[in-house]
Amino acid sequence: MTSETRQQAAPAEVAGARPPVRRRGRFAGLVVALSVAVVASTWLAVSIGAIPVALSDAWGIVADRVVPGVVPGVVPRTWTPVQEQIVWEFRLPRALLALLVGAGLAVVGAVLQALVRNPLADPFLLGVSSGASFGAVLVLILGASALGGLSLSAAAFAGSLLALVLVYVLAQRSGRITPSRLVLAGVALAYLFQAAYSFVLQLAQSGRAAQQVLFWLMGSLGGARWDVLPLPALVLVAGVAYLLLQYRPLNALAAGEETAISLGVNVNRFRLSLFVLTSLLVGVMVATSGAIAFVGLIVPHAARLLVGADHRRVLPVTALLGAVFLQLVDIAARTVNAPQELALSIVTALFGVPFFLWLLRRRSADRAVNVS
Repeated sequence: MTSETRQQAAPAEVAGARPPVRRRGRFAGLVVALSVAVVASTWLAVSIGAIPVALSDAWGIVADRVVPGVVPGVVPRTWTPVQEQIVWEFRLPRALLALLVGAGLAVVGAVLQALVRNPLADPFLLGVSSGASFGAVLVLILGASALGGLSLSAAAFAGSLLALVLVYVLAQRSGRITPSRLVLAGVALAYLFQAAYSFVLQLAQSGRAAQQVLFWLMGSLGGARWDVLPLPALVLVAGVAYLLLQYRPLNALAAGEETAISLGVNVNRFRLSLFVLTSLLVGVMVATSGAIAFVGLIVPHAARLLVGADHRRVLPVTALLGAVFLQLVDIAARTVNAPQELALSIVTALFGVPFFLWLLRRRSADRAVNVS
């Protein structure tokens, strides 16, 4: 197929056409509904736990902290000081961190799937999460001084960027990158980085410290505090804002490299900018929550089923869906085996593995149809 034919076959969104009014109305309604779901899931998250807090009390505690003196005249002050401390100092920061991490990982998954034109792509598959985990483990086990004073987030970002640069170099052939080579290089590097941080953990002098890091690597929001939230919030908002401004070249790249070039996109430069941005997002999210699997795989597909392929709509819906999804996953991780807490990747794997196998089977069926 020629580049002219690809351009004609590309979706209308690639050329910047405005969606019909009815479709815009449905999209706005969906965003409102998902925003309500974000608030509802957060409200639920701060109420559920080993020490239950009534929904009305949870709302009252948060409102009283945000606007002191207003609540007593609206909601009776029936909560105890212990409940107030639990909700404000522990559960609410954790709930907000779940929203940020879920949104960030989901958005990265949507971008990577467009970048490599492979519906199976996610931060784990391309080795990005493993690279970030390797950088974070070095700081957690060896200390910041071992890496020249790098913070946990900076080390995780450096690891994720290193992973993507290596994937980019290894996937090139005759100056071009093919999606299949990119995915294969990512899988190989993911195993390499996993072996590297496993080796570092094995050398750790404290077995208990190694156990704690290993649990954190599988995903945990137990370290959530108010002072942890500003960095992931800033990176997420800035990253999504940049991607929304770049939705046309992102649509073009998802339609194919030849289509993107024919529409005037500098593919190599744009791809490099996406590498840096996704590395930054993954690095910051992994530094705050560990490596959580399958969020970036499942959520973007659900978003596309709801709003289509235009990234102007996919990105905000993906962010909201990812936030709600990880919020519910964290609630399940805290309550299914209470008082013990499950690693988040254990819960996400229950959804992610069947979904991955379904995607794999569907792709095999599509190829069989195309061949016949």
